Amino acid sequence: MGAAPKGRATAGVATAGAATGAATAGGDSLAGFFFALGAYGLWGILPVYMKALAHVSPAEVIAHRVIWSVPLAGLVLLMLGRTADLRAAIRSPRMVLMAAATAALISVNWGIYVWAIGSGHALDAALGYYINPLFSVLLGAVLLGERLAPMQWLAIGLAAAAVLMLTWDAGRLPLVALGLTLTWGAYAYLKKSLPIGPNQGFMLEVLLLSPAALGYLLWLGATGQGHFLQGVGRDDALLLGCGLVTAIPLMLYANGAKRLRLSTIAIMQYLAPTMIFLTAVFLFEEPFGRARAIAFPMIWAALVLYTAAMIRRPARRPAG
Repeated sequence: MGAAPKGRATAGVATAGAATGAATAGGDSLAGFFFALGAYGLWGILPVYMKALAHVSPAEVIAHRVIWSVPLAGLVLLMLGRTADLRAAIRSPRMVLMAAATAALISVNWGIYVWAIGSGHALDAALGYYINPLFSVLLGAVLLGERLAPMQWLAIGLAAAAVLMLTWDAGRLPLVALGLTLTWGAYAYLKKSLPIGPNQGFMLEVLLLSPAALGYLLWLGATGQGHFLQGVGRDDALLLGCGLVTAIPLMLYANGAKRLRLSTIAIMQYLAPTMIFLTAVFLFEEPFGRARAIAFPMIWAALVLYTAAMIRRPARRPAG
């Protein structure tokens, strides 16, 4: 889950032809819209799936997410005829190191998320993904020297004030929200620099994670601590399905982000945390006290300001 890539993220596809489904200079592609809608919709209902695995440790769930993503991602590459790109990436030490960094970040992000849902902190997860686009904008300003509009600075200030309010009320930092924000923001930032297609990049990430994941699952099985193939069909089906619920939305998102204008995906990315928020309050019945009743509207106001600034800012013309 997370924010759309910023800045140059859409520049590379701006000149692609309409027949390929890529965004043109004048707007979005329909394929890109449905890719992104599918990704955010699936991420929005993911808490219900993960709640059903709350009795399984987050580390075991993450290991299954990795292992069962490999065949699915591999099948996609075979269907697209892009396996040569993956082989070339594996032969490049620089590419492997970059992918190892993004793989580490996404695995930590998954771990925080799975723990949050299973332990009754889905509202904190929603908060983290609401804050994420504002953090990505701040990253762009600090690391890339991007100039922010006054409304964007105001949005970041409002979000920071909301986090401070929640910290003061709880007596501690909202670590789940901040952890999800930081790991996904850094993942999205580094992912932009990975010179490989989105599907190939995801396959490379899960391949790098798979030895540790497989070793951990074998150890769990040998010590009798695992939940897979222990005679509980429901657990087996849910753990097998981790590959689907992991790989499909990530690949949909990566392809959608390349075919939409930044302003479009900036609006669409609020769908997932809103669905998580509603699920946490009305389905999981997590407490929504006074501090959250103040902080969440502050975050929503910040997102309105941020989105308005993104829409009002004229798109940069390609050089040349």
